[in-house]
Order: sequence, then C-alpha cells, then structure tokens
Amino acid sequence: MKQHKGLKAACAAVASLAMLAAVPGMANATDGKSVDELSVHGGAQRIATIGSKTAKNVILFIGDGMGDSEITVARNYLHGVNGTFDGLDKIGQPGKLGDTEVGTGQYTTFSLGASSDDSLVAKDKNGQLKGSETAGVITPVTDSSASGSSWATGTKTYNNAVDVDVKGAPQLNLIELAKAAGKATGNVTTSEIQDATPAVLESHSTERACYGPQGKWDGKTDTNKDGKIDASDGAAEAAKRCLADQLKVNGGIGSISEQLLDTRADVTIGGGSKYFNQLDENGNTLWKQAADRGFQTVQSGDVAGFKALSEANQDKPVLALLGDGNLPTQYNPSVATKADPAKDEHPTQCTVNDKWLGNQGASLADFTDKAITLLQGNKNGKDNGFFLQVEGASIDKQDHNANACGQIGETDDLDKAISAALKKVDLKDTLIIVTADHAHTSQIVESQPYYALSTVLQNKLGEKMVVSYGTSEAPVYQDENGNPIDDDKYTQGENGDANTDEKFDGAQGNMSHTGTQLRIAASGPGASRVDGLTDQTDNFYTIAKALGLATDTAAQNKLSDGAKLAYKDGTVEATGFNGDAVLSYELKSADGKVKDASAKTTGVSGIRVETTATTKIALNGAKKGDVVTVTGRQSGKSVELTLDADGPAAKVKVYRLYQPANGDHHITTSLEEVNNLVANAGWVKEDVTFTTVAADAEGAVAVERFYSPVLNDHVFTTDANEIAALKANPGWNDEGVAFYAPAKGSLTVHRLYDTVNGHHLFTADENEYNSLKANPAWNDEGVAFTANAI
Repeated sequence: MKQHKGLKAACAAVASLAMLAAVPGMANATDGKSVDELSVHGGAQRIATIGSKTAKNVILFIGDGMGDSEITVARNYLHGVNGTFDGLDKIGQPGKLGDTEVGTGQYTTFSLGASSDDSLVAKDKNGQLKGSETAGVITPVTDSSASGSSWATGTKTYNNAVDVDVKGAPQLNLIELAKAAGKATGNVTTSEIQDATPAVLESHSTERACYGPQGKWDGKTDTNKDGKIDASDGAAEAAKRCLADQLKVNGGIGSISEQLLDTRADVTIGGGSKYFNQLDENGNTLWKQAADRGFQTVQSGDVAGFKALSEANQDKPVLALLGDGNLPTQYNPSVATKADPAKDEHPTQCTVNDKWLGNQGASLADFTDKAITLLQGNKNGKDNGFFLQVEGASIDKQDHNANACGQIGETDDLDKAISAALKKVDLKDTLIIVTADHAHTSQIVESQPYYALSTVLQNKLGEKMVVSYGTSEAPVYQDENGNPIDDDKYTQGENGDANTDEKFDGAQGNMSHTGTQLRIAASGPGASRVDGLTDQTDNFYTIAKALGLATDTAAQNKLSDGAKLAYKDGTVEATGFNGDAVLSYELKSADGKVKDASAKTTGVSGIRVETTATTKIALNGAKKGDVVTVTGRQSGKSVELTLDADGPAAKVKVYRLYQPANGDHHITTSLEEVNNLVANAGWVKEDVTFTTVAADAEGAVAVERFYSPVLNDHVFTTDANEIAALKANPGWNDEGVAFYAPAKGSLTVHRLYDTVNGHHLFTADENEYNSLKANPAWNDEGVAFTANAI
C-alpha cells in the first residue's frame, strides 16, 4: 500500500524517538552546568521555579555526617532493625504528626574546590594572599563548611569556605536575612561554636579554621616562652589558620568568633569557650568584648548558668559555650580494628560517658528546649517568628575516628532534640527540616571485612551488627611518634578491645567523607518542597521562602535602600545596611584628598556590618568639612556625609616585624610594607606596638629611617647630629622620614642594641625594655622618641 509522505515522516520520527529512548542517557538526561554557572548565587538550584507555603518559624536540624548509613547504624543499635526513632523517623513521615504537610527527598552535596587553593583567595603558609588562577573546580565530596554555606546562603563554594563564594565575596546568610526581616534567631550545636556548621550562620571567612584573631590559640598558653601572655603567642596560629587580609589588625572583617558578636543571634549555644580567651586588637579577651557589648555569657562547665537563662533578645543575647572544645559525646568511644574472630565472640556494647553534659541536664535536647523557650519568649519571636539551627556535630567527628558508639550516641542525642522541639511547636505554623551536610564512611556489612576496619556491636535486644570503616588513607590510631597503635589489631578485653582508651586517645580522624546524595525530610508548611531530588542550595530557598526572606540578589540588595549615616566625636554610625555583610569607607578633605580609607584588597577586607544594628566606624584625623562615603560591598549602596565637627587627632599605627634569619627588627607605619615583607622576605609580624601622629599634627617630630645592607640593621632617629652622620656614612642608606612622633607622647620608645647579632630594637613595652636592659648582651641607647598608646 502506498503511504503519504507526511505519514512516512511521522512514523520515522516516532521510530527515532523510540531508538533514543532505548539508549541510556540519550532521551531525557541533562548534563550538569559549568563551574561558572554553578558558582553564582542560586546557580546550583534544581527546583528554582517551585514556590512554597509560608511558615512563621523554621527549625533546621543538621546531623553532621549523618548519611543514610549513619541513621541506620544508630537505629539498629538503639531500637533494633525494625525499631523507630521517636523524633528522627517522624519528620517527613505521612500520618505520624497528624495531617501536617510532609516531604521526603534526597539532595546533592558537591562543592566547587578542595580548598581555598581552588579559589581567588588562596593563602600561603604565612597567611598572605597568593590567589589562584582557578575560581572553582567541580569537587564531588564536600566538607562541612562548603555544604553549610550552600544551605546558609544558596551559593556553592569551595571546601573550607564559610559563606564566601569562589572569588572570596561574602554571601548573606539565613540569620542575617532573618534578622533583616525582624525575626528572632538561634544557633545551637554540640561542636565548637566556631566549627563549620554553626560558623555558616554567624560569619564570612575564607578559611574555616580562622576561629579567632589568633587562629586556634587557646588564649592562655605562653607559646613563645617570653614570660607573658599576649597576642604574639598566637601569631603563628593566626598565620596558619587565617588569611591575613581578613584579620582586623590588617583592616579585615575579623575572625569567626569576632564576627559572631557582630551577627548577634539572640541565642547561641555550643562549645569552643577557650577561643574566646583570645585577644582583640585592643588587647581585651573576646569574652570581655562580648560582655561589654551586652551578651549574657556562660562559660565552659557552667551548667547552672545555662539552666538559669530566662530571656534572650538583641539587648541581652545569649552566648553559652559550655565546653572548651567540642562537647563530650553521650557514649564512651569504641574502636574499629582489623578482622578478628574474637570480635564476633565478644561484641562491643556502648556505655554512657560520665563526662556527657546530658547527665547534668545539658544535652542537645536540653539546648534545643532552652533555645525554643527563649526564642518564643522574645518579642520578635512572638510577633514575627524565628529561625533556629540545631546541629548534632559529633556524628561526623566520631565517624572520622571510626568510633561507632560515639556516632550512635550523638545520633540519639539529635533524635531526642527533635522530639523536644515537637513538644514545643505547632506544625501548623512551624516548618521542621531534618537533614545532613554530607555522607560519611560507616557501613553496615555482612561480616568483618578484610580490607577495612570494623566494630562488631551487640544491642540490648541481642542483635549483632558489623559496622565497617574503610575510607582512611593513613592509620586511624597513632602513638605520639605517628606509628599505628597495636597495628590496628583487636586485643581481647572485658568489653571489647583491651586498649580502647589508648587507641582512641591516638585517633587521627582519618576516615573521610563520601559524596553520595543525602536524605532530607520535612514536616510543616512548605515541607513538600524537599520532595524528589534537590540540591543543598535548594534548602536555602526552601527555608527563606517559607520565612518570607529576601532570596535573590536584587531583593537582598534592596535591604540596604534605607541606609543612613550619622557622625559623632570622630565616629561614623552606619545603620540600615541590611543587605550587606561588609562596608568600605573613604574620608576625603574638602579639596578631595583621601585622608583615610578602609582596606579593599579582598572581599573580607573592610568593616564587618553589625547585622540590623549600628555599625561604628572610627575615622582617623577627621576634620569639619571632610566628606565620608560609606558603601555596602554586597549591595553597592553608597551614602555620603559631610562632617560638622572635628574628630580626635589622627592616630598612625606603627607595626613591628622580626627577621629570624638575621635577628633584625623593623618598625613601619605602612601595612602594605608589612604584608610584602611577611609574604616575600620571611619577616614575622609582631603586631601593632604603639601609635604616632600625622605629619600636620602640632609639634610633630620627623623620625628618620636608615638601613645598613652590610649589617642588616634598621635605625630610627630624631637626633639631628646622628641623622647628619648616618647620611654621610656610605654604609647606611637614607630611607627618608619613617613617620612623625608626637612632641610629648604618653609612651616612651626605647632604643636598644643587640651586641651579639648587631641589631637595634625599638620598644614602648616597659616590661620588654626592662627585661632586655637586664640582659648583658643588650645595650640601652636611651630614648628614641615618644609615642601614644594604641
């Protein structure tokens, strides 16, 4: 039979479609986006067009490292293979919590770089900016900071980044946006509060390890053995952990701990107390700064103080850090070892840890109950609702250590925290989301594996389970010399391995994350938005849309439309920059000359915004008629103000450096010179030692600077005869006026000479001066000039 040409074409088309459908990946599959597309705000969303119902409150529960396997391990051990968690298994489960809206799905968790080396804000070993030609690389396995930044900001970034993109630009987070919308906010964890997951709601950092202004120094150890405790003891830590440009002493927005005080959540509960012993740029501890700024502070071990907390608001926010570091887990540790029949014959049973704070009424469930009570009692919470994040942190940390009992206890703690929340909220106006940041290593296997470490557990029901750990590149348990303890073998004891404590003390945290997609479940208004396959960044939009927050860049920028400036006593007070995390400023004289300005070298340089509050900017040498311009670095909003009065006289910071290669000391007012010498010539920065005055200050005295390339020595002097002699000596280079000293400063700058190494040192520290003067190797050469305090 003869066919019509149109019919033939139609048949051919159908046949072609059938063939395409038969070839895997040909018909409906979609290839992923490029790094450039994924790295922009919202670029990784999978459900960008899906709307959401509104909720008054949102509580986000994060089980750090809590993949499907970790949930199953804990459920099997605690409740049996057919058992049920009281809280964890109710969220997202139809019918378990009445007729509330529910949703359950999976989300992808990849990141855009293995470290800051895959970003434009890479740092060298001294903390100096070195940058990279690469702004992002597809990285299948995320860490907690990149994953947390994804749900906190809606922007994909590199591992180790905290709420900055691959170019180092800060991205607004959920607490900042919730505060801008008038909501109460809270951040609760069992980890150090500076750790990645809580940090993504309180800070913007190019390096997740930049805990404080001195990195991870404990604030109490005389690291450099000079007989005193000061910021210099943490200088090496700061260089190791932080990008120098981010530190406040270098004109940056500050460390994670410092920014926590600027973000000012109503309720902050966790560990990491010791890092608030570190010193700010004024020499005060961060604990003192917090108290001075109105925080109710509860320090390590003060469970009674935690229990006594009865209110939390922007006038009296809560900062309760109940442990020096991460908080103790519910169960004592177990260790994973090589295959051994003895483990099957004598399986491990988990025991309660005497140090667990839950024994005193300060478990994660207690933290959650307290946080919700405080937020519900807060006026903003009552009127506008709240956002709260709760993290069970040590599922991840003990998974790293191949510690089955540790991760099980932490999962149990999280489950009970969810149950506590369900007793206090109404799911008609509260959305609860439960998920994780990344998958992890533990697996339930049929029998002890040959190629991995494992623990054999037996629960209260008599059920046995083998948990395997096989993602470590190095020995998991090491002695002080780095050698494997007992070669990771099993040694029979009363309750498992006989040397469990010794082994666990040497745990290196070597088990690594995995890159699989994760479970996400929700109950309450908007819960169905988590159904199906989403991305971690979609969680930001699910939460923000439910709360009615600004989600896209344009809407966030508009939050700064009402920005204003006021001026008093040399200080500009900026308000209304709610669409910004960082401000820059520039002070010009009436003739247009720049007199003072903020640092702008990186996205984390400048002034950290005090979220929804007044951000104060001290101007240096401000005069009546000068013009100051303040600009939001995220929104681009600029506000200009002409000053109506003089400010305090200008202060010029003087930095001191040390060259370990030859013993030379150097002082300079140029931060650019400091950074260049540290980055390129091996100098060590010893911080700001004193201040001097501007060249036009009344009675200012010029301090001349000379350098001997033969002696590798710097000399600074105001003595006319010495200046003439040094200028005439071909062995000394005249480097001009270094800075100007006050005629009658409050400090004496002493000049000493090291007769052994042949170098001069200048100090305004009387303790250092007296110590060196008493040393026969040092000659006291008198007063060099006067200066002022910082």
